[in-house]
Amino acid sequence: MTEKIQRCCEVCGNVSFDDGGDGFFYCTRCGSKADDIIDTGVDDDDLFNVDGGIYSASQRRQYCQVTQPEPISQVQPSQHLETLKTFDYYGERNGDDGVGPAVVSDFGSSQISLTYTDYYSEIRLRYVMGVQVMIQIQCKALVEKFNVSPLIVGLAGPIFLRLLAHENVLSDEWADNVIHESESQTQGEIELSQPTGSNKTEPHNLLGKRAVTIWHKSLSSMIPLPCSLAISFLVCHVAREAILPTDILKWTLEGKLPYFAAFLDIEKQLGPLSRSCPISTSRMFRPIRTVTLQKLESLAASIARKIGLELPSVNFHAIAARYLKHLSLPVEKILPQACQVYEWSMPPELYLSDNDSRLPSRVCVMSILIVTIRILYDLNGGKWELISSCSNNLVSAVENGAGKCGFSCNARGAVAEEDSASRDSDPHDSTSDTSKSNSDALKLLKILEEKYNELSDTYDFSKDLQSYLLYCKDVVFAGLEPAYDDHEEERIIEDFWDFYQSHKAGKASEDGKTHSHTCNLFHHSGSGSTTKESENFRDDGSKCKMSRDDGDSNAALRQLKADMQENRFVYIPPRKNVKKKDGYIRYARKKDGAYLYAVHADYYILLRSCAKVAQVDVRTMHVGVLAFEKRLEMLERRIDFCLRKRLPDDFCEFCRNE
Repeated sequence: MTEKIQRCCEVCGNVSFDDGGDGFFYCTRCGSKADDIIDTGVDDDDLFNVDGGIYSASQRRQYCQVTQPEPISQVQPSQHLETLKTFDYYGERNGDDGVGPAVVSDFGSSQISLTYTDYYSEIRLRYVMGVQVMIQIQCKALVEKFNVSPLIVGLAGPIFLRLLAHENVLSDEWADNVIHESESQTQGEIELSQPTGSNKTEPHNLLGKRAVTIWHKSLSSMIPLPCSLAISFLVCHVAREAILPTDILKWTLEGKLPYFAAFLDIEKQLGPLSRSCPISTSRMFRPIRTVTLQKLESLAASIARKIGLELPSVNFHAIAARYLKHLSLPVEKILPQACQVYEWSMPPELYLSDNDSRLPSRVCVMSILIVTIRILYDLNGGKWELISSCSNNLVSAVENGAGKCGFSCNARGAVAEEDSASRDSDPHDSTSDTSKSNSDALKLLKILEEKYNELSDTYDFSKDLQSYLLYCKDVVFAGLEPAYDDHEEERIIEDFWDFYQSHKAGKASEDGKTHSHTCNLFHHSGSGSTTKESENFRDDGSKCKMSRDDGDSNAALRQLKADMQENRFVYIPPRKNVKKKDGYIRYARKKDGAYLYAVHADYYILLRSCAKVAQVDVRTMHVGVLAFEKRLEMLERRIDFCLRKRLPDDFCEFCRNE
């Protein structure tokens, strides 16, 4: 035998033992004796020889009782083991199994029996570090892929550590409290159950449930995996980035933000599992579902409230500019006025809230934009009907200017022909200003109506089959591989993929040939037709032009009413007698079993487009607009009250003069 062996000490965790000269080996750090290792002083062949070995049950070597040395360290064993696993296991011993030396000892097993402390310390440490790694790789992806400020990397660490401190996950009593809580959930007398099977060496509660499962469930409820997304969104909010919960969720579903497949990176950084943590990395860090938009925002606000972090309001200027560009509306004209409304009103809905029932902050941002657009373009009914009833005249009027084309919009919402006197009138006249305002409003409504179907937010993996298959491989079925190499299966997959590509290319070429053949036939028949037939065709078109326009307008109105009815909105026809004092119209909702919303068509066109961009329901968007309008009305009443309030007579001379 050698004078020094490598063996993990059960007391202090040291891996070095010296020969004591009495047949036993002692730890070089604490002096504790290894009871399962004996120095026989003979060769192994002589010891285990079947013809007459020296060591047998009837011939035991007598030895004197030796007093065990006192440990030189006064630190508790659990503190030693946890300290070693914190600094050594994930660093220098990343390839080890965490249960002792890799070499085989002479007698006894090289795997020591794990204690209660070993299990809960390893599970807690691995889960906390795994969530931390998930937050780090998400922040890295935000910086590298989406040009977010690198400031978020420095903000994420302190926020996560303060969350751990608030939840008391790292306290010494955490494991015992979780076990006691699991036992107290059973009503009546507790029947003791003995663990059986391959997990009987693990710690269990009185009900026979595995302690490792109970601890993992507690960690998942105290620090759920969606906390990583919430912290990533929270640091973007603190850094004043124009990142919305809709962006976080979309990038998560597309796999651009590591979440569903993050367990692969976590396993690479933390290393393989140890015996004290029998829960697989995929089970511990692979989410089974995503978080909702409302829950993501409320969870971020809840984390900020727990750690005492005061949050600013959302970056209204940047988010509003994003929305206006998405809607293809003039940013230079609308955004400055919207910022003035925001600075004047300062609604509390622009701050994050941990209330799941409250409207999202992005609804408030879009409500301010809707109110501003309605004020600037005078969208109070009657504008959309101009587009649907006189589309041809309106298009020319919008393109060339209402005053130049001889058409103007009156207060009733109809198109009337102007005479030469009105066209030569003063450009600063009220009629000219009204025509220009109506022209701008018609342009805006036309843009919103044409681009409504293009506002849908699609995912990148839905573009084609190749993108979808790559998404399934990297995100949906990440980490899943065949149990063995099947070359035949790989060859079949390649053959099917080649067949799909060739079939796709052949179909595209056939479509091109068909289109070219159709164009040639049309050109040949057109060249062979006479001039008289062409003139007759134009005459027929001019005769049915008016009837076709009427049919299109009625169909558009029916389609709009059907869309409004589907969302529980009621169509209001344009007003006949509009007075200048009427000004801004505030809509209300009526409860007839369910809430009904009566609005004009032009407001509904604006409302549904904004709701689609904000990714909320149309009724939710309308409720947000009504709430913001109510706040503006309250502010106006207070200002009017203060301006009309009479000063008391006992004021000083300076105040009376003022």
